[in-house]
Amino acid sequence: MNKELLKLINNFKRSRKLISFDEAATKQAVILRILKVLGWDSYNIDEVYPEYSVGGKRVDYALRHNNRNKVFIEVKKSNEDLDKHQEQLLNYSFQEGVKLAILTNGISWWFYLPLREGNWEQRKFYTIEIYDQETEDIVRKFEEFLSKENVISDRAIENAESIYKSKQKEYLIKETLPKAWKKIITDPNEILIELLADTTEKLCGYKPDNKTIEQFLVKKIQFPVIQTKSKKPTNCLFYTPSEGYTEETIKNKYNKSLIYETLIEIIKNDRDMILDISNKYYIRFIPKSLDFIPKKGKGWIKSKRILLFEFQNKENLSLNLIIGPGAKEVREKIYNKVKEDVSLFNKSNRNLTLRWFTIYKKFFLKATEYKKKNIEEIRKTIKRKFKEFKNSDLPYIEKKIKELEIQIKEKK
Repeated sequence: MNKELLKLINNFKRSRKLISFDEAATKQAVILRILKVLGWDSYNIDEVYPEYSVGGKRVDYALRHNNRNKVFIEVKKSNEDLDKHQEQLLNYSFQEGVKLAILTNGISWWFYLPLREGNWEQRKFYTIEIYDQETEDIVRKFEEFLSKENVISDRAIENAESIYKSKQKEYLIKETLPKAWKKIITDPNEILIELLADTTEKLCGYKPDNKTIEQFLVKKIQFPVIQTKSKKPTNCLFYTPSEGYTEETIKNKYNKSLIYETLIEIIKNDRDMILDISNKYYIRFIPKSLDFIPKKGKGWIKSKRILLFEFQNKENLSLNLIIGPGAKEVREKIYNKVKEDVSLFNKSNRNLTLRWFTIYKKFFLKATEYKKKNIEEIRKTIKRKFKEFKNSDLPYIEKKIKELEIQIKEKK
């Protein structure tokens, strides 16, 4: 593994400066440094050609070998929405016959196979997230897709194709499964009918005829059985359109229930955390290291804590650090301290409000991911991101807020 790249990525994770970079700073401080440790000579335009002309327009970098373009890289500022630039980059690549393209804001890196079939999203075969993924995984993928050695030898394309084919297979299966299920219940075969008839007979002593079973399958079983680990009994094994549900809403409710269980499990099993009040929308907790803050909250929670982390599981799943309502002097001390570092406390660059005030926010899952991922993938993502949060942002948050501990003890 590239130790120099490993060190560089860890430095990026520890620093929150990337968030504030404009496009020029992103190119100089992030892109070129990564290319350098991957073996590219950024001073040699036969290798790294800046502002490469394509049909009267320009792509930020062309990685070249033997006078041929191997990779196009388009760079945007850190807070830029990358979605609206996909078409532009892929059109550049298609015109020049470039097999590998990258769209990045320095933090998010989207990798494409521009010459493959499908829409932009289907041609995006991999994503690197500097702040969200494990450092070792990031380094491994950068080496696979972007090291000079792999790009020149075309192993980068082979690695990309392998992932692309795997994603296409997964995409086709997900697209086809609902159709297969619909075909089974609307045009059931003899094996399914016989199985259901035999099982019914074993349970009640009577064997239904084929017509009864076919009518049952078509009219009643619209969605698969949903079972949860919840201790509370449920009387809804099957849902039909007449009940006002859709397959998507059922899936979302089911997923959110399991997400809640996953989050509770994570906090309860973490010796460094104290679980506070929680419900299906909010899960509140505080690291033991920060529980020194006087419990002078008012009109919020029974524990009277003023500062709490809160998972919000609504449209998106996010982790927020919130100053709740309570004693004015305590709230202002916390606010004044976190305002010293607005790059870390990314919601603190506003005036302190009278009641709930968010000083930090980190997204764990966006609404689109609920649809794209199955529940096991979602659970793994949550656990991974919480681990990364504990290893990256949390130590700096604790260090900053613990500076208040001495002031509070002196006042006592």
